[in-house]
Amino acid sequence: MRLAVIPARGGSKRIPRKNVRLFAGVPMIAHAIAAVRDSGLFDRIVVSTDDDEIAEVARDFGAEVPFRRPAELADDHAATAPVVAHAIQSCASLGWSADPVCCVYPCVPLLRSEDLLEALALLDGSDADFCFPVAAFPSAVQRALRRAPDGRMSPLDPAHEFTRTQDLEPTYHDAGQFYWGRTAAWLEGRRVHGGGIGHPIPAWRVVDIDGPDDWARAELLHRALKDAATTP
Repeated sequence: MRLAVIPARGGSKRIPRKNVRLFAGVPMIAHAIAAVRDSGLFDRIVVSTDDDEIAEVARDFGAEVPFRRPAELADDHAATAPVVAHAIQSCASLGWSADPVCCVYPCVPLLRSEDLLEALALLDGSDADFCFPVAAFPSAVQRALRRAPDGRMSPLDPAHEFTRTQDLEPTYHDAGQFYWGRTAAWLEGRRVHGGGIGHPIPAWRVVDIDGPDDWARAELLHRALKDAATTP
């Protein structure tokens, strides 16, 4: 079977309670659950959490919370892969054997079900361990600048100071939305970025919601995309 794991701990610091804070009228995590459900790809949608309120909201919007995440996997330093591995093992103990498994972050209001489908197709057509969405950097990272304490600027890589941007290799960053992975790769802790395929998506559909400004920008983008979808 196919399993979606949404890791949602309760102790967010920069935006307190952001996983259940209302975004466009519903708790933030509800958007992730809806995108996963609407894809039609998954036999089970499981939320891994240490928090009673998150668990209740997750169930209200159609996810399952069949186990609780242990405290050692719910602090500020917990990495994603061990959390997913714990979820896979917990589900296996219930008789739910899954492969592949998709980790979907809870704060992804711009996530599209189509991207989950397309990324799975890329994974299925390869021998890679993972597939995840990536977005192009808005400008050439090879021509990045360094700013000294006195404000003076200098090229981070002097070798490319005068290289035309069209002659530089395009570079990408992790979109931070979801990760399809083979069960063995999750359980063995293999490297996601070093062993994965990138599924390119437009940069305007990527928002890393870490602070109030990010939240406001995400709401504006979400509203604009919704309005565009309903405009004849």
